[in-house]
Amino acid sequence: MQFDYARAFSRNIGWVTESEQARLRNARIAIAGLGGVGGEHSLVLARLGIGKLVLADFDEFDLHNMNRQAGAFMSTMGQTKLDTIERMALDINPEIQVRKFPSGIDLNNLDEFLEGVDVYVDALDFFAIDIRRQVFARCREKGIPALTAAPLGMSTALLYFSADGMSFEDYFKLEGHAKDEQLARFAVGLSPAMLNRNYLVAPEAVNFREKRGPSTGMACALCGGVMGTAVLKVLLGRGALRPAPWAMQFDAYGQKLKFTWRPWGNSNPLQQLLLMLVRPLLRGNDAGSKA
Repeated sequence: MQFDYARAFSRNIGWVTESEQARLRNARIAIAGLGGVGGEHSLVLARLGIGKLVLADFDEFDLHNMNRQAGAFMSTMGQTKLDTIERMALDINPEIQVRKFPSGIDLNNLDEFLEGVDVYVDALDFFAIDIRRQVFARCREKGIPALTAAPLGMSTALLYFSADGMSFEDYFKLEGHAKDEQLARFAVGLSPAMLNRNYLVAPEAVNFREKRGPSTGMACALCGGVMGTAVLKVLLGRGALRPAPWAMQFDAYGQKLKFTWRPWGNSNPLQQLLLMLVRPLLRGNDAGSKA
């Protein structure tokens, strides 16, 4: 069967207009990291009809990815996540333009990675805090909206950094702190609601020092849907999307949705109290993971 863009994405029409679908077709989205959430984001956006993707990842699929990663199959074990997700995206839309960064991103290629990008989607590993800070800072300089969706337990937590609103650094307050404290602040800032903490039944599965933690495919799938919708709203200017210091978490397990507003970010008194509770738990290997 011959591919036809209009027919392939015709069922989007109604929720978007034909002119809006044309705008999606011309949009360029950058995604750093193609693991649990990055693969989901890529495929959801491909099915939305996004016409241009910039993808970065240096890793290969392994068995421990099977429970949550969109490109993880027995047939893809040992294959690069980048080539696999590109192949899957092209299988959805053979016309999609993919710009690849097989060595990941660093300060040497960051400007190239963000060239011509309309929206940046953060899917870096939770522990990749240094390069994450650099990417968000460069997005800020370039006026690129940036979003992150964290898979926490069986929930998703969304943060949106608009081009002219509160910055990543102003929200998370990471500057001048040791790495462990930065990770604690990142964890607390991702989800001030912490809706997922009540059903962590095996805390020993979390080990920040070994850079591992539990995860679920349900959370990653939720992240993909929420992120795809957020990207659509940013690109098309459709409806309100609350930027930081607002955060949103939907927890499917507890069937709860909560919006939080934290002026001054992690300097907010409520966040300071939460940090006091979380720091010893992290030292005791009890925390969530963005993998």
